[in-house]
Amino acid sequence: MRDRKKAEKLAQELVAQMTDEEMASQLRFDAPAIERLGIPAYNWWNEGLHGTARAGTATVFPQAIGLAAAWDTQLMEQTGDVIAQETRAKYNAAVKHGDRDIYKGLTLWSPNVNIFRDPRWGRGHETYGEDPVLTARLAVSMVRGLQGDGEYLKTAACAKHFAVHSGPEALRHSFNAKASKKDMYETYLPAFEACVREAQVEAVMGAYNRTNDEPCCASKELMGEILRGKWGFQGHYVSDCWAVRDFHDHHGVTKNGVESSAMALNAGCDLNCGCTYLCLKEALNRRLVKKETLRASAVRLFTARFLLGMFTETEYDSIPYSCVASPEHLALAQRAAEESMVLLKNNGLLPLKKEDIRTIGVIGPNADSRSSLDGNYHGTASRYVTALEGMQDYLGDDVRVLYAKGCHLYRKNEELLGQENDRISEALATAECSDVILLCLGLDETLEGEEGDTGNAYSSGDKQDLSLPKSQRTLMEAVLKTGKPVIACIFAGSALDLSLLQEQAAAVIQAWYPGAQGGKALARVLFGEVSPCGKLPVTFYKSLDTLPDFEDYSMEGRTYRYLKEEPLYPFGYGLSYGDIRVNGVQADSSCMDAAENGLKIKVSFKNEGSRRTKDVIQAYIRSEGSVLAPPNPVLCAFAKVEAESGEEKTIELDIPKEAFMAVNEDGERIVDARAFTLYAGTCGPDARSRELAGKAPVRMEIKIKE
Repeated sequence: MRDRKKAEKLAQELVAQMTDEEMASQLRFDAPAIERLGIPAYNWWNEGLHGTARAGTATVFPQAIGLAAAWDTQLMEQTGDVIAQETRAKYNAAVKHGDRDIYKGLTLWSPNVNIFRDPRWGRGHETYGEDPVLTARLAVSMVRGLQGDGEYLKTAACAKHFAVHSGPEALRHSFNAKASKKDMYETYLPAFEACVREAQVEAVMGAYNRTNDEPCCASKELMGEILRGKWGFQGHYVSDCWAVRDFHDHHGVTKNGVESSAMALNAGCDLNCGCTYLCLKEALNRRLVKKETLRASAVRLFTARFLLGMFTETEYDSIPYSCVASPEHLALAQRAAEESMVLLKNNGLLPLKKEDIRTIGVIGPNADSRSSLDGNYHGTASRYVTALEGMQDYLGDDVRVLYAKGCHLYRKNEELLGQENDRISEALATAECSDVILLCLGLDETLEGEEGDTGNAYSSGDKQDLSLPKSQRTLMEAVLKTGKPVIACIFAGSALDLSLLQEQAAAVIQAWYPGAQGGKALARVLFGEVSPCGKLPVTFYKSLDTLPDFEDYSMEGRTYRYLKEEPLYPFGYGLSYGDIRVNGVQADSSCMDAAENGLKIKVSFKNEGSRRTKDVIQAYIRSEGSVLAPPNPVLCAFAKVEAESGEEKTIELDIPKEAFMAVNEDGERIVDARAFTLYAGTCGPDARSRELAGKAPVRMEIKIKE
């Protein structure tokens, strides 16, 4: 493993040679060169959410929420490794040509490990969903993939946005997120803690908002007491972009940039994405910050650069540019897309068979849309395969593929001079000529995304409700009324109201934003080349009526753990073409000591279907009699499995000791129950999951010692 102490010593020796002004200059994201010390310019800002982003050609994987839907830690680590490899290759090439611009560096401001607590949040598709256990396990794997296990960091990962941050986007620069200690330690903090303690993530990014009155980029509690105190974080802390400016412009906790820069630096914000740290010289002159504080941050930043091997030869210098978007990387992106897709409904129509179809109609505004493949924070693919192109490529001359856009993504007409619903008649004609219809609906990054980052004119990147745009609802209703079998494919990064499709469509697939290979992956899923095996990482609610206000950060009534109403589609749900059923679960060690040592369980299952398939074994636990634990069973372990038709297997799952504890109002994990019910299956134990999946998890009663 890499040697942080050695890197820190080298950093201290280098920083000791700098003037105060030079040290301050290195705390900006666009750090200038210090030629007399042989230090080249370095721009810290780079993105790698689901592929090397914003610097030209790269492999474009499914958006983060899609990667999460695969529920596959190994796949996540492999994806992170590819992103790091391509980032290194592009860095090597850029440096060779003297290019040290933004998005060309080795510090990737990913992953986003915020909890997707409300389906309206526009940036939710950047996350790994609503559950802290799923998010933590996937985030740790991604960080390990990004950072590698060599002598040097392959790239430096960054867990963001610390910590209680998930909308509303329109208010983020002035918003004060109020969260109880229970909710913080039970829901909002675990993924960050796992990234720090288990994966040794190199960087943490602070959020724009305040949390419990303190700006997240100058929070004594978050940054000092928790991150560097309790968790022992040794890496560097970076502000979200222009978040420090918000201190005086929007939060009103300081008067100007000088005070804001001092407040952030004194709290331990080492790197400023923005321009406010230009005021650090004046802050030093006014003795608002000490030289030792400035030096400590500079040392942490140069420790990161030494850990990345920026001033010496590394094993990564020989990574060739030819690896970018290589056949091997594209194959992994295709596999990720295939495993991310969630089959929500199937009345038996799927998988399709070529010989049964003469004509297929591909209809909808996302049928031939590259934007529906990308999500946000993406690179540029060497080739995009849309849903339409995927069907055309797969079917060739064997089946006629008809296409109609049907409507604009959100406007009332496609042609500005056309009447309202000007493409409906074409869609209906296409449907009438088709044996089966693939209806491609949903959103893209212009309708859900980051505030100010796209073209959303309605809610600053957030959704106002769960409905599809009116233009698409009109198209959907018209196509369903034709009576032709409809396969609905939804390209979106969050929960939508799919109730009409659930009632009337023959099949429904949630494709998320599946990356550049999305259309190819979709065709292979539809025609049974692969069995769908994705599971929902978020709850699909029936409506927003029972959800708390968007600005309320209490978890009461939110996500599957605290949900009181029946959902449309539950967390952890997803169908396949096989039929893997869990038929037994037993403890592999003493249950009595589970709260001290955790518990190993063996889960046996059989594929009772007629074909090979992958699925996800999920373990949930309910604390019986606890007054502190969530009211519903909560995820405690999971594993991706694969089995041939008729094959029986047994896997081992580790249930952590924290699963047998509850978080009290002081944020402490305690044992307040002695009896637990453990569930193991391919879906959750709730009634809606059992109804939709047609099977139920097995259960085991557990008692721990007094």
